[in-house]
Amino acid sequence: QVRLVESGGGLVQAGGSLRLSCAASGTIFFINNMGWYRQAPGKQRELVAGITRGGSTNYADSVKGRFTISRDNAKNTVYLQMNSLKPEDTADYYCNARVDMDYWGKGTPVTVSS
Repeated sequence: QVRLVESGGGLVQAGGSLRLSCAASGTIFFINNMGWYRQAPGKQRELVAGITRGGSTNYADSVKGRFTISRDNAKNTVYLQMNSLKPEDTADYYCNARVDMDYWGKGTPVTVSS
């Protein structure tokens, strides 16, 4: 069993920054891909950014150039640095990790005020 715990969400003004963290714990031998997803009210969950174990990354077009995903394999932790935040970035942000199956955190809210 793998547990993911996100932290770092909150309220920020447009143009501000936040850094999300997600730590994985439990019976973990090897984490493949990790990623951040978000879900705004009334919308489907969408991929924000993903990162492979080797460090290759991919981003949603809407966050390219503003968000940066990184990971620390020794700590089983993934991060999301979010800069130049916009009101449309407001959502619950979820961490995902692929081990023997996909695991999800409970989410952390991000609210960007205009």
